Amino acid sequence: MAEPIQSDAVKPEKKAKASAKPDMASIAGIVVAFGGILGGLLIEGGRIKDVTQFTAALIVLGGTSGAVMVSVPLKTLIGGLKRLKGVFFSTKVEVHGMIEEVIGFAAKARKNGLVSLEQEAFAIEDPFLKKALTLAVDGTDLQEIRKMLELEIELEEHHAEAEAKVFECAGGYAPTVGIIGAVMGLIQVMKNLANIEEVGHGIAVAFVATVYGVGVANLFFLPAAAKIKARIHAETQRKELILEGVAGIVEGLNPKLIRIKLEAYEHAEPAAKEKKKKEDKKAEKAVTGTEAPARA
Repeated sequence: MAEPIQSDAVKPEKKAKASAKPDMASIAGIVVAFGGILGGLLIEGGRIKDVTQFTAALIVLGGTSGAVMVSVPLKTLIGGLKRLKGVFFSTKVEVHGMIEEVIGFAAKARKNGLVSLEQEAFAIEDPFLKKALTLAVDGTDLQEIRKMLELEIELEEHHAEAEAKVFECAGGYAPTVGIIGAVMGLIQVMKNLANIEEVGHGIAVAFVATVYGVGVANLFFLPAAAKIKARIHAETQRKELILEGVAGIVEGLNPKLIRIKLEAYEHAEPAAKEKKKKEDKKAEKAVTGTEAPARA
């Protein structure tokens, strides 16, 4: 028996591809934040050496790390550290490509039935799309598919939020640990009032520890938590797109209706959308032969 012809919409070049690249917003943000603070210090006649205190850094980073380890389970802590890569590197999936891939499956399923997608389902690289389409091909009830996939989305989002809170905890503890460092520095000052050099050193450690605590919390830990949550939100939207697309395929909706629904997830530029619409109309006229004849 001849193998079914694969739709052009699901060719490899049409599939959504994830590309990891440096997040220039995060990198530039770190540079601008620290550059602005240190630049202000230099303008006021200070020196970089004035705020490079190893003792203060050890107190703040060591104390904050210990407090976070006590606060969260080890598995969550490790997961949070792994997500740190997502702060500086963006893995962006082309939403348009994902929509086109789903529409390709919808067109084939509408023409040849859901069973015709069995081979494509096994070849899909995206785990969530593969699972959703496999459940659909296996004849699972739509309500069950929704329950299973929505539960998976909810649980994964919950775990990811817990991992993001690792950095929120660090952002909350760091300023307090900085104050502890300041108090320890003042203790040393009080012990060496007779030695003016020791007094100066102790005061420097005290104030620098406070700066480190407040600075690392507000310039790195809390922004990192916010960026991780943004990544989580984007991933959740991607999975919701897949769920709605597969649900439309199971319901047997017209691929055009599925496209209209899924385009709500696409944040493309107006010019890009207009270009795509013109290409779709041109392709439809070429297939149906409904293009109006030119006037004499």
